[in-house]
Amino acid sequence: MGLLSNLKKGREEENDLDHFIPHESFDQASIGLRDVIAPAAIQVTPKNISLGNKVVRSFAIVSYPRFLNEGWFSPIINMNKEFDIAIYIHPMESKDVLRKFRRKVAQVESQIIERERKGMVRDPKLDTAHQDLETLRSNIQQATERLFEVGVYITIYGENLEEIDEVEKDVRSILEGRLIFVKPTVFQQEQGFRSTSPFGTDLLAIHTKLNSEPLASLFPFVSFDLSSEKGILYGINEHNASLILFDRFSLPNYNSVTFATSGAGKSYAMKLEVLRSLMVGTNVIIIDPEKEFERLAQATGGRYFNVSLNSHHHINPFDLPSVGEDENPADVLRSAIINLIGLFRVLLGSLTQEEESIVDRAIRETYALKDITPSGEFGNMEPPLLSDFALVLAGIDGGEELAERLDRYTSGSWAGFINQPTNVDMDKQFVVFSIRDMEDELKTAAMYIITRFIWNNVRKNLKKRLLVVDEAWIMMQSDDTAAFLFGLVKRGRKYYLGVGTITQDVSDFLRSKYGKPILNNASLVLLLRQSATSIDLIQEIFNLTDNEKYLLLEAGLGEGLFIAGLKRVAIKIIASLTEDKIITSDPSQVLAQQSAAKKEEIGGAPESQTSDSPVVHEQETV
Repeated sequence: MGLLSNLKKGREEENDLDHFIPHESFDQASIGLRDVIAPAAIQVTPKNISLGNKVVRSFAIVSYPRFLNEGWFSPIINMNKEFDIAIYIHPMESKDVLRKFRRKVAQVESQIIERERKGMVRDPKLDTAHQDLETLRSNIQQATERLFEVGVYITIYGENLEEIDEVEKDVRSILEGRLIFVKPTVFQQEQGFRSTSPFGTDLLAIHTKLNSEPLASLFPFVSFDLSSEKGILYGINEHNASLILFDRFSLPNYNSVTFATSGAGKSYAMKLEVLRSLMVGTNVIIIDPEKEFERLAQATGGRYFNVSLNSHHHINPFDLPSVGEDENPADVLRSAIINLIGLFRVLLGSLTQEEESIVDRAIRETYALKDITPSGEFGNMEPPLLSDFALVLAGIDGGEELAERLDRYTSGSWAGFINQPTNVDMDKQFVVFSIRDMEDELKTAAMYIITRFIWNNVRKNLKKRLLVVDEAWIMMQSDDTAAFLFGLVKRGRKYYLGVGTITQDVSDFLRSKYGKPILNNASLVLLLRQSATSIDLIQEIFNLTDNEKYLLLEAGLGEGLFIAGLKRVAIKIIASLTEDKIITSDPSQVLAQQSAAKKEEIGGAPESQTSDSPVVHEQETV
């Protein structure tokens, strides 16, 4: 009765205190972070833990086979279930290990000798154990191996006991199929749960001795062989939250394609790859139809050319590439003539076979006027101009009409585009050609001329290069430009060149007869969010499952599928804050940065600015 009276008295005193203590201050004083993140209730039983609305069960790996293959733990990590894994590695002192090995080897040798003395048949288990012990002892003495006590614990979650039993069955079947055995931590469920929580405390202490090589097979960052020792970070593997570290130059070819709807993050993803590629020494060249790479060029000290009719720098389409040591000058000149015929088909529209013959003859005669012939050395010769070609064309029977059609490019309103000697150089690690200000009628021709100019420069010397063609569907509108792009994709590997094509208009890209071959020659594919009108075509081309199809339809910004060869994973593209400031094209962020820059110019540089101020970046207008 006394205890009951005291309890009642305590409750009455608490009710009285409610009149004097404001509820807000009481809540702030009594509710902390633990109260916010803690479950409503916890019940610990010998085999499970009831954690709020979840059921939790912990396991420990207790036995391993003699050999562990690399990646044996990957199926567990990649399970589409909710679970926690903890790996505790406790290094052992080599001198203590060698002392124990000496004793163990003596025991095994004595057993072998005893069996021989009795005339018994040799035991293969004892012979294998003796051989393994001697090998491991020798490696430890030579410091090429170390021994560790390793504890591997798994905690699984479920909505009810039936789901927990199903997950346990899956885990056991995967591991026991590899002769790896687990046991639930009966009567130690609380210690198992706390050991797999992010506290770094090994409360179970269920250890197995492993040397360095089998321990390395436990490495948890696996993503279907998409994590490599070199390369750049592409994003996060959404299957298991591991890193997608990859080198496109380790694939059979170095080409990639990126498909996504407008606003899905395709240019953002490519700019992030470009920025990280520059950090590892790759030369990058961009053909930019929308002026999206200008800020990146400025931030990295690259060269930026804004190609337009009013440009004061020019590219002469009659330029010839340098002749390599293993190349025939006649073949180089013949290839240049064929490419020029393709350019004139783009500039003048379709040509009949007779007109093509006239154009071919006029090109050869124009080069001959500058002493450029198949049998001569033309490495240091000054190439002709488009106006020289027009004069020759007008003097050939049947070429007068073609010369008139070409007049607007030589002396008309479009004369400043290509009728000038080349004065553009590419001596920077990062070069951007922007054609946003070019008239729509000339964009296809501009991309053709720029890509040919880039190709001639690529052939001069061997370097690791990446060429990015944004909005590649523009080049696919003409068979000649599409054929030239396909030629770059096919031949780029020989010159250490990777070609990355980006487009949002999948149907236009694939409508060309060169669209599918370009895809077939791309070892790397990035698919971000797709529209409902194109998803069926995407699914058919890339053999997507229904789950992958719906993933692309419902993907958020920067989410999609990353395909490298035969491997594919769901990817989340993430940039650091510094990278995001450089590559973002979000109008609100760009305006905010411009406003901050103007305020800084008006108010002067901050006092805290040191000698590590940003360098002045080079920018040129073509």
